[in-house]
Amino acid sequence: MRARKRHLVGWLTAAGTFATLTVTAAAVAPFAAHATTDPPTPRVVGGGRAAQGEFPWVVRLSMGCGGALYSRQVVLTAAHCVAGTGANTSITATAGVVDLQSSKATKVSSTFVFQAPGFDENTMANDWALIKLAKPVNLPTLPITHTTAFDSGTFTIMGWGATSEGGGQQRFLRKAQVPFVDDGICGTNYRNKGDTFIDSDMICAGLVTAGGIDTCQGDSGGPMVRKDNAGHFTEVGIVSWGEGCAEPKFPGVYSQVSTFAPAIDQAAQSLP
Repeated sequence: MRARKRHLVGWLTAAGTFATLTVTAAAVAPFAAHATTDPPTPRVVGGGRAAQGEFPWVVRLSMGCGGALYSRQVVLTAAHCVAGTGANTSITATAGVVDLQSSKATKVSSTFVFQAPGFDENTMANDWALIKLAKPVNLPTLPITHTTAFDSGTFTIMGWGATSEGGGQQRFLRKAQVPFVDDGICGTNYRNKGDTFIDSDMICAGLVTAGGIDTCQGDSGGPMVRKDNAGHFTEVGIVSWGEGCAEPKFPGVYSQVSTFAPAIDQAAQSLP
């Protein structure tokens, strides 16, 4: 598969701090045929910095991925970020801050990892995983969608990853908005490139005509969210893969949470 996972195995920056996750964005027009009628923020370059507390459930994971608090003791992330199912104390989750160097950060180690059964690193099918933390964290959690009703419109993406293909990771959490892209357009473009696209597993978001807004390397596992009818964020996608970052014709591909919600709930209840 030629498309790149949006995951960076941990590495150190020149300053000696552990690298992490984020969002790329540029000045482009939305894809009129499939974009929401509520277009993304215009002329975003490199995304924008998130405010402290704006996304209190987002976490950074020490292997170079993102995630979100499914519960106060469980992080939902991407399957390709972890090595399998079983006891695991090697992952550290950093939560509660937008600045990864903040002394106010909550840091908790993992105890167990559950990788989705049937995950295929070649096709990126079933790309979700759960990480059990050693103790609960006193932070809000992010609900996941159990319906396709939220699988359209304008989404918010966030992370600490690269702001350009091959770029460096970020110290501060960044955000951007992306419109839904129809499976027919996204899937056809990727299949023509030689990649596998599974309509039932995957949801696309970005600007097809000119590219420019996207997640990138280091953002894997992070949430793509949309507000529900009450104005609260709900998770509709998990950063999974894409052809480069923010390239025309190739929007970001996310695990479609509405498809996997029952399995995620069941797995969370069965964690040791």
